[in-house]
Amino acid sequence: MLGDKLVIKEHHTRAAGKITEILTPRVEASVERYAVAVGGESGCGKSETAHELARLLGEAGFPAVVLAQDDYFVYPPRTNHEKRLEDVNWVGPGEVKLGLLDDHIALAKDPNVSELVKPLSIIEEDRLDEETVDLTGVRAIIGEGTYTNSLQNVDFRVFIDRTYHDTLDAREERARDELDEFSDQVLAIEHGIIKVHRTLADIIIKKDYSVEVVSDAFK
Repeated sequence: MLGDKLVIKEHHTRAAGKITEILTPRVEASVERYAVAVGGESGCGKSETAHELARLLGEAGFPAVVLAQDDYFVYPPRTNHEKRLEDVNWVGPGEVKLGLLDDHIALAKDPNVSELVKPLSIIEEDRLDEETVDLTGVRAIIGEGTYTNSLQNVDFRVFIDRTYHDTLDAREERARDELDEFSDQVLAIEHGIIKVHRTLADIIIKKDYSVEVVSDAFK
């Protein structure tokens, strides 16, 4: 999403480093590009962790690209917020073209595909555009966003186990959304939806940003 602000800190880098160690042999062995989901609640550090993971995988010799769920919303940010104000039941997976994101991940995994045309959300202009992502030499695709652990075409799922109560400071620092009673209502709805996504994860990033492997396939 063009205009988004990332606040990358040492704990994001540390967690991404641990995940890189686990992923590297699997990315190397994969015939297709390897797809990873990084999911969790607002402000938990999804974007920061995903971008650090992409950077560290690249340094390990496996270039990666990040596909952000925020680019796949049905409406641009301010318009989407207005839709929520009109009807709070708009909050949820229906706000996002998750099927399109899943299809794009499946397409990008194909090593014969050299580019991907995807949506691009431009915050300051409150509009949706598109961009072309060059996949030449790319070995990993990272889908990051609230609901990305529910995607079908990813090979590996990371869930950041921090609730909207835990992430208040991070949300204030990032300053992307208003912090008020309505935003808390939105976050509570999202929490109720994605808390079950923890059970889908292969790796849990805990509240202290330590990394726990929960899938037997990756131990």
